[in-house]
Amino acid sequence: MGHATFRVVTAGDEQILIDPFLTDNPQTPDHLKEIGELDTMLVTHGHFDHFADAVPVATQTGATAVANFEIFSYLQSQGVENAMPLNKGGTAQVGGVKVTATHAFHSSSIQLEDGSSIYAGEPQGYVLEFESGFKLYHAGDTALFGDMALIGELYNPDIALLPIGNQVVMSPFEAAHAARLLGVEHVVPMHYGTFPFVPGTPEEFQQHLAQIAPGVSVHVMQPGDDLSS
Repeated sequence: MGHATFRVVTAGDEQILIDPFLTDNPQTPDHLKEIGELDTMLVTHGHFDHFADAVPVATQTGATAVANFEIFSYLQSQGVENAMPLNKGGTAQVGGVKVTATHAFHSSSIQLEDGSSIYAGEPQGYVLEFESGFKLYHAGDTALFGDMALIGELYNPDIALLPIGNQVVMSPFEAAHAARLLGVEHVVPMHYGTFPFVPGTPEEFQQHLAQIAPGVSVHVMQPGDDLSS
């Protein structure tokens, strides 16, 4: 849906939204800004480009909002009743999907209306295991870290959504190493090109990946594109 926002539809027709940044997302097509029915919303961290629409989406849809404890508490303070805390290393069954929170190296804060910011806990990624056994890893915003190999070993994701933007997240070079450590067969690059401070490109990523992990298939998705397992 643009930047790092993804909508996942399970085989059982459950609707999952990851990192709700829609209204002011310059990449999101207008017809995708209205969410409609939603079962689950996952938040990786509090920065505006992942969290801006979290409160209205949660309150309008009644979806289960999953986030770290600090963001969970903030959502509750904003009137979101159907929220669930999930911190790194924890796993919860959310509808028909098993969700595990994983480590991410980044920062996290929530900007308030007066321009000030509050601490939003540590950022995280998510591994989603669907009813079929298919596993998706959304890395959130992160740098490269060696324990991505552990994520690969423990959870064996089939596909990884990896930031490649550089400057504020992994570069395309580091993201190629992340794919190698994870041992995934499929990767979707994300979090690039939306703003001047995320200049990395899929072309750079594919060039590095061809040298570092040549067996990985790259799926470059434009906002509005679908990818089926």
